[in-house]
Amino acid sequence: MYDDLELSIEQMFKFGVHFGHKKSRWNPKMKPYIFSEKNHIHIINLEKTLILFKEALEFAHHIAVNGGKIIFIGTKPQARQVIEESARFSGMPFVNNRWLGGTLTNFQEIKKRIKYLNEQEEKMAKGEFEKYTKYERLRFKKEMDRMNEKMGGIKKMDSLPQAIFVADVKENDLAVKEAKKMKIPVIGIVDTNVDPDPIDYPIPANDDALSSLRYIVGLMAKTLKEAKMNSKIALNQGKASLKDNIKKRTKNNSN
Repeated sequence: MYDDLELSIEQMFKFGVHFGHKKSRWNPKMKPYIFSEKNHIHIINLEKTLILFKEALEFAHHIAVNGGKIIFIGTKPQARQVIEESARFSGMPFVNNRWLGGTLTNFQEIKKRIKYLNEQEEKMAKGEFEKYTKYERLRFKKEMDRMNEKMGGIKKMDSLPQAIFVADVKENDLAVKEAKKMKIPVIGIVDTNVDPDPIDYPIPANDDALSSLRYIVGLMAKTLKEAKMNSKIALNQGKASLKDNIKKRTKNNSN
């Protein structure tokens, strides 16, 4: 899925990135990114999308190569699976159910709940719940299932992210507001019915079609995965170079 993705107008056209919403539903602030109108549907200017998507990918790459985290967010039914798969592929946290208020603005409290969830799961894995009755074990299991539904995608996150990537901005305006309040950069897909102003790195594109979501979210995941791999290779090369230098210096000192 990811290997074949590349940043090009041809692929964007192929995956239907250019299809916006009906003219009657548009947000006038999206006018600079609209190319034309066809059958009362706005067509997004892919040349502008190409430029802005490239900027967003470069920014995301910079974060990942320096060991940073970006939360993938997408809660529309058609976005949920894509968000989870792509986030897991790139080793990033994600939210694909309802955004939990305070995830960013009250992270210390969220962190406590994450810690509790992780501790409970660890106890269950070790068989420590076997001493309880079947009813009590079932109650614990249901509690963990509920918590995983809300926080499962962020339970490995021990600090605030360096950015968030939102696939459905209108549905997750609370996440965007929290990020802005915490001065966390926002990367987001902006369809023709979206206000692009709060988005630091807007990607004008179709945020409804599964093919478009798979392309944009998938390419973001591919970029982050490659950045992390490059960072790891550079780190290993640096360690190897350091070892060689130490050996040379030790050898020279012994002569």
